Amino acid sequence: MEKSSMLTQDKKLLLIGQVKDLSGISIRTIRYYESLGLINSLSRTEGGFRQFSFDVLTRLAFIKRAQNLGLSLEEIVNILQVYDQGQTPCGDIKEKLEEKVLQIDRQIDQLLTLRSEIKGLLSGWKNVSDQHENTICPIIQNTSTLSN
Repeated sequence: MEKSSMLTQDKKLLLIGQVKDLSGISIRTIRYYESLGLINSLSRTEGGFRQFSFDVLTRLAFIKRAQNLGLSLEEIVNILQVYDQGQTPCGDIKEKLEEKVLQIDRQIDQLLTLRSEIKGLLSGWKNVSDQHENTICPIIQNTSTLSN
């Protein structure tokens, strides 16, 4: 009886290759996440292979989603620490996402400024055939047209 219950328990654990196949995340990245404390292996086989519980898949899916929303791995580590302490990290996540929206708004403003600068250069574009000393392309290197 003892041996069959051990086999059942082993079936509940995943080797790193299975985690890779089920999550779509490379083994190298899984090891990296483990080194950062984002995920933990439960144990190792006699051969030294990492064994993970099925909940690692939930964590990996969360990490991937949070990264897609612009959260850094450091921010995700902090969020998962809150979760691991038995608290719901939704408040922390909301705060981080609000910061991301402000960052995106700043980036949009910078991009719109850059777009307008480039359009201004293009609207007054003249083909220059003669070589100027110390310039690669005098039209974009003319300091009077650059706002920086």
